[in-house]
This record gives sequence, structure tokens and C-alpha cells, in this order.
Amino acid sequence: MALTVEESSRPQRVRVVLGDMPQARRTPPVRAELDQQTGVGEVLVRGLVRAQLGLAVRMAALVALTVGSLPLVFALFPGLAETTLFGIRLPWLLLGVAAYPLFVGAGWIYTRGAERNERDFVELVERS
Repeated sequence: MALTVEESSRPQRVRVVLGDMPQARRTPPVRAELDQQTGVGEVLVRGLVRAQLGLAVRMAALVALTVGSLPLVFALFPGLAETTLFGIRLPWLLLGVAAYPLFVGAGWIYTRGAERNERDFVELVERS
């Protein structure tokens, strides 16, 4: 049986197996734990979720205490509640205007903290 020109110019098939891959392309052990959803990977992910939850609870408590304490302050100091600035009573000014920069600041701090937690998690996974 004679080979034609087309058949002889085709490259030979090569079988690639996992052991033939270079070391740099292999999955690191911790990353494999995450990919395979083993107990170690589950503990690592649970730690990340716990860190994110702790940050969220702290920021929510800060905002709730700050904004939630205003009615108590005005009840304890009635003269403060009658104070006017720019023709607007102080409680309205604090709750209607000053609260929003507080919310934006808390959101900014939370976002930075959450990104830091995620960055630390990625460094932990990549380092191992």
C-alpha cells in the first residue's frame, strides 16, 4: 500500500498525559484542595467567609450605633434638638444630610476591607 503525499505530510499524533506537564503548570496543593472541595479547601473557604462576615457585622454595628444613637442624644439633650443651622433643625440636618456621607464612608471602608480579605486569601492559596 503506497502512501500518498497528503498522508506522509501529516504530523504524528502525540499522547499527552498529566505526568508530562511541566512543574510550573501543575496545580498547587492548596489550590487543588479548593478545586476538589476537600476538607482543607472547605476550611479555607469557611475562613474567608467568616472574615467577610466579621467585617460586615463590624461595619453594620458602627453605622447602626452612630445613626441609632442620635435619637437618644436628642432625648437626653432637648436643647440640642431645638438648635437650628442654616434654617434647618439639627436632627433633620444630621439625619437627612450628614448620614449619607457616613453611609458612603462606611461602604468605602467595607469595600477596602473585603478586597484586603480576598487578596490575603489569594496570597495564601498561591503561596502554598
